[in-house]
Amino acid sequence: MKKGLSMTMIFKAQSLNYGEGIGNISELKKLTRGDGNVYTFASRQALRYDIVRIANKMFGWNLEVVDKSKGTVQFRDDLTIKDSEEMDLFGYMKTVKGSGDGKDGGSNIRSAAVRLSNAISLEEYKSDIELLNNKGLADRIPEFPNLANIEQHLSYYTYTITIDLEKIGVDGSVEISNDEKVKRVHQLLDVVKILNRDIRGREENLSPVFVIGGMYDLNSPFYLGRIKLNGKDGEFALDTDMLKDTATLTIGDNSIFDDTNVGVLKNSFKNEEEIEKVFDGKVSNIEDFFKDLKVKVAEYYKS
Repeated sequence: MKKGLSMTMIFKAQSLNYGEGIGNISELKKLTRGDGNVYTFASRQALRYDIVRIANKMFGWNLEVVDKSKGTVQFRDDLTIKDSEEMDLFGYMKTVKGSGDGKDGGSNIRSAAVRLSNAISLEEYKSDIELLNNKGLADRIPEFPNLANIEQHLSYYTYTITIDLEKIGVDGSVEISNDEKVKRVHQLLDVVKILNRDIRGREENLSPVFVIGGMYDLNSPFYLGRIKLNGKDGEFALDTDMLKDTATLTIGDNSIFDDTNVGVLKNSFKNEEEIEKVFDGKVSNIEDFFKDLKVKVAEYYKS
């Protein structure tokens, strides 16, 4: 039975995650590769934050589940996964105080059923920077404006989500109904499909323009690190050779190609016909890709 859901996505956005910065310069979070190229990224924590934020707005996910009674902000002891979709899908750690007789405390940990990778840019960072000021406000006093510099990067990004369907809704002796399990996974998929990010007065669209994946015998990020863009003359093409080779992997006697589907936003890449040829009969639009996944999730929990 297919019990692992895995999908790797591409979206286009700008300047998604800032680090600590130096002086009046706001620096993007970046990675440097061995070839000397620099890539920006949005952390998995940032992605999780926005997934939970939107799920709360769309579906009323319970966010009143943390406190600081033990000295650190963490999930409350009196709540379980029945009370919190977030705890169920993304896991938790609840510390246990020591007994006071010299014995150390411990922690109660539930590992995440839903795993996110960082969203890493597919286009290298070229040190673009923007000068900011508050002249509009300063002119009202009048005063000299304050100046600041902020790094900017417009790029395609890729990230991967894996979901262990066996772990959803089960935590020791606590288990929710199968209908509730279906509901929670469906809501997560709906959020990912229309994901956005609030940052510095902007709302960036993280909705995928390309997605590849499906339901597999094993929960694994098969297409993570297998996405490459080839850019030329202002157009972008996906490297289909990497995707095609990855799809030849087998789990036992089963090829992951058989369980893989692709969703593409029309006119996003110049080699869409090539993508359709490589994954013949498996390519649809983004909406249909997610609808198909939701049907398979429902079948899994009702089988």
